[in-house]
Amino acid sequence: MRFLTVIVSYIAVAIVTVSVASAHEAQEESVKMNFDAVIPNLPGKSLKAVEVTYPPGGMSRPHTHPSSGFIYAYVVEGAIESKVNDGATHIYRVGESWPEPPGALHSISRNASKTKPAKLLAVFVVDTNEKP
Repeated sequence: MRFLTVIVSYIAVAIVTVSVASAHEAQEESVKMNFDAVIPNLPGKSLKAVEVTYPPGGMSRPHTHPSSGFIYAYVVEGAIESKVNDGATHIYRVGESWPEPPGALHSISRNASKTKPAKLLAVFVVDTNEKP
């Protein structure tokens, strides 16, 4: 009987672990390419834009932007909490925007709301051959 209790306990822990992991994955952003074109008068440079959509409570993992990429971010829907490099954490709302320098560490990028979705448009000027 004790063996059965131990087995059931392990199964319960596994189910909870998988459920928590699935919930965490569901909280991540989705990224969709919106625009991608070579800039004809800037050899080796491209203009790219991505839509980043966050579910309620959603977030991006901390990441570093391309070393060649200058980024302009614009909030299309909801509110986005962001922290770039050593700057202050700031909440940007619909219609607000901010720049991000090449190679920036983006330690915080998340939906400021736990109940409503949020979306931003990130526009990059980046080396054409730079990989995401």
